[in-house]
Amino acid sequence: MTGFLPQHAEDAPQQITDDTQMTLFTAEGLLRSVPGADPVPALRRAYLRWLQTQLQEEPAAQADGWLASLPFLYAVRAPGDTCMSGLGRQAYGYLAPDVIGAAGPVNPHSKGCGTVMRSAPFGLAGVGPDHAFTAAARAAQLTHGHPTGYLAAGALAALIDRVVSGDELPIAVQETVAQLAAFPASAETVAALSRAVELSEQPAAPEQVEQVGAGWIAEECLAIAVYCALYAARTGDVRGALLLSVNHSGDSDSTGAVAGNLIGAVHGVYALPMEWASVVEGRDVLVQVADDLVMNFGLGDRSALGARYPFDEGL
Repeated sequence: MTGFLPQHAEDAPQQITDDTQMTLFTAEGLLRSVPGADPVPALRRAYLRWLQTQLQEEPAAQADGWLASLPFLYAVRAPGDTCMSGLGRQAYGYLAPDVIGAAGPVNPHSKGCGTVMRSAPFGLAGVGPDHAFTAAARAAQLTHGHPTGYLAAGALAALIDRVVSGDELPIAVQETVAQLAAFPASAETVAALSRAVELSEQPAAPEQVEQVGAGWIAEECLAIAVYCALYAARTGDVRGALLLSVNHSGDSDSTGAVAGNLIGAVHGVYALPMEWASVVEGRDVLVQVADDLVMNFGLGDRSALGARYPFDEGL
């Protein structure tokens, strides 16, 4: 694959996946979190709004928030069973920050990539790698209780926090691996990232990607994204790195999404091939949400955001 597949209609946008849908709702949950309060309840409410988009055909007459009012987000794009089942429970649980590393109370054996693929916005909140890691890991526990699943989500958030703060990617990866290693249950994620770093020093090829893994599980999805991002950082070939992230026989839409998150954080939006970026479904919404994250967390200015993101204190 060297580009998008042809659409039935010439002017049809290239469809986003459930990965991008959930990432948008992660951003919304952060933007609707009360400053200084635990963000996880607001994130759960945001994910429940995403869940409703997958269970009904169109927005309700009185939709709760801006994203829930957008008809294009009601498309069902093969959402993960674990995300659906975890959010569909009446009761929910997540671990307190000081006990991260034990199995979570919801889907304790699940470590699918549905945690990593939605966690990039935590790294853009400007809270530092430790807080980004903890918030992403705890929010991941809302659906996936296996430590590898939520620790990998925390690692992506911390990694993005570091690169947007100015760290070179290889240093950011090294520091994030050290951060991960403090958790006894992190061995799978540390090993996957170490393998990605090792392979990134060799000539890039799809076969190398598949040595990292298939991407269906959290640590492999993260590691493939890191492998591709390291290739882009070493060569400057952003297009080639994005192609590497999807040209394999595994969960290519998720690995492509996470690689795009990381590569975009390192290189910026203008490094992306514009003939791809300009035709993505809901592009205006994606850009607006990204700008809103910068306004809220980068500039500390909510003056234009209140109508889109009312604070959400519910459980």
